[in-house]
Amino acid sequence: MDFTFSEEQQAAAEAAKGVFAPVAPDAVPSPALTPGAVAETYDRELWARLAGADLLSLLLDERHGGAGLDAVALCLVLRESARVLARVPLLESSAAAAAVQAYGTAEMASALLPGAARGETVLTVAAHGRTGHDPAEQAVTARRDGGTWVLDGVQTAVPWAHDADVTLVPAHTGTGRTVLAVVPRGHEGVVLAEQFSTSGERLGELRLESARLAAGEVIDAEGAWEWLRDLLATGTCALALGLGERVLRMTADYAGEREQFGHPIATFQAVAVQAADRYIDLRAMEATLWQAAWRIASGAPGALPVTGDVAVAKIWAAEGVRRVVQTAQHLHGGFGADVDYPLHRYHAWAKYLELSLGPAAAHEEALGDLLAAHPPA
Repeated sequence: MDFTFSEEQQAAAEAAKGVFAPVAPDAVPSPALTPGAVAETYDRELWARLAGADLLSLLLDERHGGAGLDAVALCLVLRESARVLARVPLLESSAAAAAVQAYGTAEMASALLPGAARGETVLTVAAHGRTGHDPAEQAVTARRDGGTWVLDGVQTAVPWAHDADVTLVPAHTGTGRTVLAVVPRGHEGVVLAEQFSTSGERLGELRLESARLAAGEVIDAEGAWEWLRDLLATGTCALALGLGERVLRMTADYAGEREQFGHPIATFQAVAVQAADRYIDLRAMEATLWQAAWRIASGAPGALPVTGDVAVAKIWAAEGVRRVVQTAQHLHGGFGADVDYPLHRYHAWAKYLELSLGPAAAHEEALGDLLAAHPPA
């Protein structure tokens, strides 16, 4: 197994480091002190810098103004963004644009993708279902009515829904297939209510009430939603990895400076063992992330479908990011809860990522089903 990144992937990561270097994790009010949203919109100045560095178009082909890179490159950039808690819809917009390119019509691609590459058009995805626990594709129904599609249902916790120009909404048909509806903001029959994440960001409850879309506004290709779902999950694992790595570094720095009984607490065996355990978590999160991203990027066959590799990455990311921030809080003591110190912000973001990924037990069950359906030869 070769974990070496290509020159193009490394260049994307280096460009991301430069763009994210000046970003302050505490640039908005603390979610612990804010009853509503910490800000009305995403960091538009940072979004413009990402567009200027061509980091919004990594997955798009050159004909759409993109770099033609893959899921591994996107995950490398997302990893850097999470280290500074970058408040931008980078994952959602990039993944949605890639799905439009791969599965949408030429007319849809030409209408959306050049603007997405320049940062002028923002896309997001309704991926959490009605409650956050049920499959997203089961939360909305889509039926044909002549030359249009009619959508009914509710999607909860849609990230950046109040800012996105379009939202990709998975919906199931009467024949059991899943389509992706490309729903413009403010479309007739669409009601958007305000929700808030644990990190203090605005989310949206998207309610579709007999919303009608033309045939050209619905992606009807087989496998489109499944591919997009796997890419979103893998990108979320990359965010969890970047956040966890930053938190462990903060903890190591603090433990090396904080003294008890005349010695840095980092020299105490109990502290060192806990930090070492979290380091192991991060390395497992990293290995499983790159395996899943590589499967998506290459389309290479494996013992299990790509969903199996994504499930393994989600298990480690959901459990690992929680353990990392909990250990960090424990080793920081009361200082970790100080709202003037950024660790509590990372904890809030980690909880949001953990909830977005879903419980590890559910992924373990899904992985068991895949293993049963694809026994070793």
